[in-house]
Order: sequence, then C-alpha cells, then structure tokens
Amino acid sequence: MRRIGFPLFAFHWRLHLLPVLVWLVAVACVVGLFSRRAQRFEVLGIAQGQLHQVAATCPGRLASIPVQLFDLVTKGQTLAVVNTVLENQSLRPQLQAQLETTLAEIERLMAQLVPTEQNILAQNADRQNTRISGARNFSADVENAELDALRLRVVIETDKIALEDLAVDVKITQELVEKQAIWPYELQKVKAQHDALAKKIEENEGLLVQAQVALEQAEQRQREYAQQQPHQLSQDAALDVIRKEIKVEEKRMNELLVELESLNARQTLELKAPFDGIVSQILRRPTEAVLAGEPILTITQTAVTDIIAYAAEEQISGIQEGAVVELVKYLEPSRAQIERSVVTFVGPAVEQMPARLWRNPNVPQWGRPFLVKAPMQMDVIVGQTIGIRRVSGPQI
Repeated sequence: MRRIGFPLFAFHWRLHLLPVLVWLVAVACVVGLFSRRAQRFEVLGIAQGQLHQVAATCPGRLASIPVQLFDLVTKGQTLAVVNTVLENQSLRPQLQAQLETTLAEIERLMAQLVPTEQNILAQNADRQNTRISGARNFSADVENAELDALRLRVVIETDKIALEDLAVDVKITQELVEKQAIWPYELQKVKAQHDALAKKIEENEGLLVQAQVALEQAEQRQREYAQQQPHQLSQDAALDVIRKEIKVEEKRMNELLVELESLNARQTLELKAPFDGIVSQILRRPTEAVLAGEPILTITQTAVTDIIAYAAEEQISGIQEGAVVELVKYLEPSRAQIERSVVTFVGPAVEQMPARLWRNPNVPQWGRPFLVKAPMQMDVIVGQTIGIRRVSGPQI
C-alpha cells in the first residue's frame, strides 16, 4: 500500500478548502451589500404641486371657456366667463317687490297727508293766521309734487323691469316660432304686450318731466313766499312726522335705484387663474348652467414645491427634519439625475401610503410621511415618482 506524501496531502486539503473559502467570501459580499443597502436606504416619493378647482361664485350659465385642456395659463388669465343672468333674474323679483312696497308706502303717506292738511287748514281758519296757512299751503304743494314725482319714478322703474322680462320672452318666442314649435300668433301677442308697456313707460317719462317741472315751480313759489313773509316755525307735529317719513322713503328709493343699476351692470363674471399652471381638467362645457361653488375646471401648478414619501415602520425612528437626502430621477435604465436636498417636515403619525407606492397592489402598506424640498434644478412634474435615499443624518 502506497503512502501519500505530505505535499500531495497538502494539495488535496487546499483543494477541499477552496469551495469553503469561496462560500465564505460570497456570504461576506452578501452581508456587505445588505449593510450598504441599509445605509443607503431608498424609497419612492411623489412630486407634489398645488391643485386648484376654478368654480363659479354665483349661479349662472357658462358662456365660454377660452382655454383648452393642457394649456399653459398665467396668473390672472381669464379661464371661464359665466353669464349671471340667472342671478339677475332671481334678484329682480325681490327688487320689484321692494319697489312696489315703497310705492304703497308713498300712496299711504299721500292719503295721510290730505286729512292732515285739512286739519291744518281748519286750525289756520280758526286762528285767522293767513300767513302761516299760506306757508303751509306752499309746503303742501311742494310735498305733493315730490310725492307725485317719486310715484312716477317707482312706476317707471317697475315697468322697465317688466319690459326687460318681456324682451326676453319675445326673443324666446321668436326662436320657438323659427323652430315651428308654436304659432306666430303667440309672438304677435308678446310683441304687442312689449310695445304697449314701452309706450306706457314713454308716457310716464313725459309725465315725470312735467312733475319735476311742477316741483321746481312749487319750490320757487315757496321760496318767493318765504322771502315776502316772516319765517314761521311749524307747530304741527303731524306734518313734521310725515315730512320725515317722506325723506326716509326718498332715501330708500334712491338706494333701490342704485342697486337696480348695479344689477343691470352685473351681466358677466370672469373667472381668473389663481397662479401659473396647466389646465389639467375641464369639467363643464359652454352653455351649461352652473351653481355657486360648482367646479368648472382644474388648474395644476407647474412648479413642483416638494416631494412626499413614506418610511416603513421599522425605519420610523431614523426620520428627522434637516436630514440630507439624494433625489434620484431615473431617465433611462442606465441613466439617472441625482440632486441633493433636505427633509423639511416629518408627519406626526403613521398613515396609509398611496396605492401606487404599494409593493403589492392588493396589499395596503403603511408608513410615516415626510416631505423633501424639490430642487429647482431637477426637472420634475407633478405626480412623477422620485427615488429618495439617505446621505447623512440618522438612518431613515
């Protein structure tokens, strides 16, 4: 039996030891890779930007949308035009009711003024004070002229509101006749009502001019009489009360007229862009009726402000504000843009991640949210996923 020499034995021993050494080196490499991966932890974040839904501030009908989907818009640019006729139509009956109430109050004051004046005349006859009676008569003439002018203004403004409504009815009836939906007789009837009311307004405007001339003449006579006669203070409390009430009604009338003029001026409403961005959604179309607060389109801010990411529960303890991170934007499988940034905010509680960040789309994941400031030199868009990995500070 041959004995194996020592050199041959050493060779066989090294030959059997080589696989063990290779296995140990492989284990060391795997451990090193896992350690490096733990040190350079990487998660996916989503680029965030401001979204704003442009909505109508009052009821109306959408007249036009001068922008298209995915158009670039600037701050202050007109995005939609809303016709507020619906709002005006809803407010006009209220104004008309208030004007009618004012007219009724004026007529009540006129009815109250007559017996009061008769009582004053009787008292003046008893006292034989022709001077004071004359002054009161002139004052009564002025007050009657003022009330007559106010009454005509109320009637004219009320009829003008009704005339605008009839004009709308004429337009609608004209369209229906053109579509052969109704008989032409209906159009003639509406036009006749419109023309009759317009003629009435014209006649009342002429009467109003005459009433204003009569008022000026009455005031002129009152001034001339006051210059000829010594000034007398009114001793009739009832007339003082009526005069004050007339002034109140006159002020209320002026306020209603100003509001009516303002209402006629509010025909359209332009909705402006709140910031520079892109039209990401168009939710309504022209000619559609919209309610107050109902969104019409959505604007997405072009500039990305920050990136939100979520750290798994085993990594929560290592998150803190001010930690330096690297942002990785993958351009191609072999190319990436890498920029440094810092963690600006860490959420106070664990939240459910967005579904697009789940490893398994059927298994929800949870994590602690944190924000990273988006570098200006990194060209990203809202909603794009960005890799985030720690560079310094506590391990994430």
